Amino acid sequence: MILGGVEICETRTSLRILETGHAPTYYLPRSAFVEGSLRPSRGMTFCEWKGRASYLDVIGGSKVAPRGAWYYPHPKSRYAAIHDHVGIYAGAMDECLVDGERVVPQPGGYYGGWITSRVSGPFKGAAGTEDW
Repeated sequence: MILGGVEICETRTSLRILETGHAPTYYLPRSAFVEGSLRPSRGMTFCEWKGRASYLDVIGGSKVAPRGAWYYPHPKSRYAAIHDHVGIYAGAMDECLVDGERVVPQPGGYYGGWITSRVSGPFKGAAGTEDW
């Protein structure tokens, strides 16, 4: 993952979560991020399945992606595996890759799915999908 021309994360141990109407969301181990590339941000949201999400600013080079990432400090037991993992909004980064393929961000500003040639939509987030 590149931000501000700097590689801020590289891992082969991400977790991929699929939800109805969403492109896959990848959760990356917090330990895979370059030190200083994540800092707490304001705000929170709630997912009925995973619990309360907190946000992070992502920093790479001289660039900052405000609230460019999120995590679940205390995920519900069914999603305990994502503890100490971070979701990234691909659209806020310079580049995100999955197995060498450049990711297309899921449409809209709320969802954090990563679209590759191995998945097909339609996906939530585009105009007219609010009631799915």
